[in-house]
Amino acid sequence: MSRDENARRRLSRGTPQGPVVLVLALAGLCSSFMFTLVVPIQSQLPQLLNASRDDTAWVVTSTLLAAAVITPIAGRLGDMYGKRRIVLALLAVLMLGSVIAALSPGIIGLIVGRALQGAIVGVVPLGISIMRDVLHENRVDSAVALMSATLGVGGALGLPISALVAENADWHWLFWIAGGLGAIVFALTAWIVPVSVLRTAGRFDYLGAAGLAVGLIGVLLAVSRGNTWGWTSPLTLGLAAGGILILLVWGWYELRIDSPLLDLRVAARRPVLLTNLASIAMGFALFASNVAYPQMLELPVATGVGLGLSLLAASLVVMPSGLVMMVLSPLSGALARTIGPRVLLVAGAVSLIVAYGFSLVFSTEVWHFVVANILIGFGIGFGYAAMPMLIMRSVPPSETGASNGLNALARSLGTSTAAAIVGVVLATLSTGEGDTRVPTAQAFSVSFALGLGAAIVALVLALLIPTRRSPIEKHPSLPE
Repeated sequence: MSRDENARRRLSRGTPQGPVVLVLALAGLCSSFMFTLVVPIQSQLPQLLNASRDDTAWVVTSTLLAAAVITPIAGRLGDMYGKRRIVLALLAVLMLGSVIAALSPGIIGLIVGRALQGAIVGVVPLGISIMRDVLHENRVDSAVALMSATLGVGGALGLPISALVAENADWHWLFWIAGGLGAIVFALTAWIVPVSVLRTAGRFDYLGAAGLAVGLIGVLLAVSRGNTWGWTSPLTLGLAAGGILILLVWGWYELRIDSPLLDLRVAARRPVLLTNLASIAMGFALFASNVAYPQMLELPVATGVGLGLSLLAASLVVMPSGLVMMVLSPLSGALARTIGPRVLLVAGAVSLIVAYGFSLVFSTEVWHFVVANILIGFGIGFGYAAMPMLIMRSVPPSETGASNGLNALARSLGTSTAAAIVGVVLATLSTGEGDTRVPTAQAFSVSFALGLGAAIVALVLALLIPTRRSPIEKHPSLPE
């Protein structure tokens, strides 16, 4: 048994297992809540901030970009300098961003605050890595399943809360609540979560971090803003091509240094690579429903496709998916130990296929969407629980933070792509003039078909993942 494994087992015996899991899960809920925080006021932001719709779109885009860039970098920082320390730093950045946004009277401050809030997404892969370090091995799978479920639960539960606050109070209170939640989680983390026992030796790859950040920003800006700028515009094509070129150079550089930001040789292992590709597809399948279902529920009945619900009512219809994910988490951990995480990922993809197949046939009554969201909850609950388990079974302990960060980035790429593509479909296949244009029934059918296609891709990739664990390399590490 290695020194790292001995140290990990000694720490797990002295760690309060339940409280640690609950605190880290609360941090995960806090993270996913940030993505639904401004949904209730998004359409009102041009009037609230006296700005154009193109400018207010950056309130969402800035959070997306910050989350994608910070997540893999935070994972490596956690591996090298202590995972709990980086979790606390990310929570502090969230609180700072929340205060800036809450006090901001204009759009610049709000964009800066939202970008800082996006950094909190890095706590999910770090929390999963902490669980591997400090929990008893019999509890790791269930705890990881719960932490993964928070990615969907926080959004599903946070949306009605945000809607309720936005409808009954000044919109700045959304950010004061986010800051207060961050402060509570910060205090609980500092009090309850122990210092993890593993650190990776070497120097932090600052040039690699900068290259990854610039490349990702270029690609994600092209994806998220292409519909506004035009998909064939020089700006969109230039950002996409430039971002891809920078990422290719970044990959070449990472393979040639001793202490890379991400060990691409580990990331290229078949189970890791296929899991990350499946994560992109599953992230797309999740967010396709997040974009299409609420719009269809909220459109007026007079349009012929909508059900005329308020934002709060629509969010309550979507909420069962998050509740299912929460209930499934202990079952997911138990199933992973008995049948393996690959089978769990397959089951999740199948559930998503059934959900979108159901929506293609039944989407005219509120209960149709309740059923579809329950199926989505099963799919994402099983799938998101399985992915970090598959990653951790295939990478050395010293790479868990960075590898889980890369997996989280893969999910973000899927959700970002879904938001862009489904948004284009709903905008293109619409009727009416100007601001009165509304998506047609065909637009929603195409959106559901895209979600179905992504779920089928996730299923095929899951079936290709090897069932046998990859040999774990022993990397140099230092006790924290």
